[in-house]
Amino acid sequence: MNPQSTHVSELREAFERLRPLFVRATLFSLITSLLILMPSIYMLEVYDRVVNSQSHTTLAMLTALVIGAFIVMEILDWARTTVMHQAGQMLDESLRERLFNLSFQAGLRKIPGGTPQTMNDLRTLREFLSSPPLLAMMELPVALLFIVMVFAMNAWLGWAAVVGALVQTAIAWLNEKKTRPPLTTANMAAVSAQQYADGALRNAQVIESMGMLKNIHGHWMQRQRAVMSLQARASDLAGGFGAVSKFWQLVVSSALLGLGCFVLLHGELSGGAGMMIVASILGGRVLAPLVQIVGQWQLVVNAQTAWKRLDELLTKIPASPPGMPLPPPKGMLSVENLVAGPPNSNNQILRGVAFRINPGEVLAVVGPSACGKTTLARLLTGLWPALAGKVRLDGVDIFSWNKAELGPHIGYLPQGVQLFEGTIAENIARFGDINMRLVEGAARAVGLHELITELPDGYNSSVGRDGAILSGGQRQRIGLARAIYGDPVYVVLDEPNASLDDQGDTALADTIRQMKANGTTFVVMTHRTSILAVADKMLVLRDGQTQAFGPRDDVLADLSKAQQRTPATT
Repeated sequence: MNPQSTHVSELREAFERLRPLFVRATLFSLITSLLILMPSIYMLEVYDRVVNSQSHTTLAMLTALVIGAFIVMEILDWARTTVMHQAGQMLDESLRERLFNLSFQAGLRKIPGGTPQTMNDLRTLREFLSSPPLLAMMELPVALLFIVMVFAMNAWLGWAAVVGALVQTAIAWLNEKKTRPPLTTANMAAVSAQQYADGALRNAQVIESMGMLKNIHGHWMQRQRAVMSLQARASDLAGGFGAVSKFWQLVVSSALLGLGCFVLLHGELSGGAGMMIVASILGGRVLAPLVQIVGQWQLVVNAQTAWKRLDELLTKIPASPPGMPLPPPKGMLSVENLVAGPPNSNNQILRGVAFRINPGEVLAVVGPSACGKTTLARLLTGLWPALAGKVRLDGVDIFSWNKAELGPHIGYLPQGVQLFEGTIAENIARFGDINMRLVEGAARAVGLHELITELPDGYNSSVGRDGAILSGGQRQRIGLARAIYGDPVYVVLDEPNASLDDQGDTALADTIRQMKANGTTFVVMTHRTSILAVADKMLVLRDGQTQAFGPRDDVLADLSKAQQRTPATT
């Protein structure tokens, strides 16, 4: 059986849980749609009963009755809106954490959707639940009841109402067919333009220093003009169909009034002269929901586009079933015939890499640029999946290990250090509960404590967006302090001393030596030889393959011999 055929949409399931609220709101809509006829009924009763009877009591009773109906109608309309707002909040609460985490997973796996647009799509669906088009859709069943009532007056009037509804439906269908493509394309183009602008802002220093702003602005304006052109085209089409829709509603309402008068003159209208006015009013109410839907169709298309993107993302990355909690790792690392490259790509950066290190050992990974060190670091921390082979920590596949469970026991310093807007203490403590003893301990270990205490706010000093107010070396040290916060048992460092001075380099080596003595396993990708003094083993990579692996001194001796032989063979 095809697995896709048995797949149940996670997004659809979330909406299914809102069914009781939809039913309640629809019931309120049906009642308010009927009560909206009260002004017409009041008018007919005043003309028929009050004018003929000259009764002030009847007028007072009818007035009180219609005012009561208005109050009930407004209360139910308020209740309907409140219920749909509640449905939007429930939808947000049920999917917010899942989609927030999903956007990160998609970014790591290079799957479309790993952007803030995911949360924007959730907001679009949430807001659509209380939007006028959806509320108008809930009133459509009453339109059928109105048609039945018109048929009860006269068959010709009933068929005229049906024809009017069919033509209005055709207008709505044409509106959808003509406006959906440009609106969908405009939405995609708008997302692309926003992502381009965000990328430009993140690289503002490079753009300013090399005078690239004019060129970058030109590229952004090309995207923005495309968005505006598509939106203008869709707006023109939607506006035209909206005008036609309103025009047709007026035509049908007037036509029913004239046809009602015609059948009245031939004595074929049940209920008397007043019924031709009622038929006209009911005919207009039959078309009212469709007119509202056509007039705000862009909201419907936006919601459909958001639904499609979220549903595709939820399908591509299904929720992981809850697994059994695993004991904390001890730091035994084994890599088994690893073949790997970027996610969603068959490009092989690593081929057949295999090694094993024991708890408390330090492995130095060396090799020329583009040999696969950073790719290996991402696989050793479970960020990227392998094309073949496994990375196991204490015998468990690290990629499938629940990161929320594993995270406190590991440390990772990527090659490009990213800090988050907040205080120094928050960044070092990984934005969890701040244990100042551990925070200061991590800062002291990397030689950062004195520098922090000299700041006006100390550990409560803000790092700015992306750590912009700090130097490269300071960001590197804070990232390193974050990696060793809480004394993890397994730490992967990718070029940790790239931005460090000699003092920072010495502090790094001392930190690794001290934590190694306490049983922490280290894997350090490096170009600099200072780390080799604390390494137990070495792995030499070249072109994504293992050139050498073993105890540090043995590997260094083999490399020295190979270099000595090189001149003799050339």
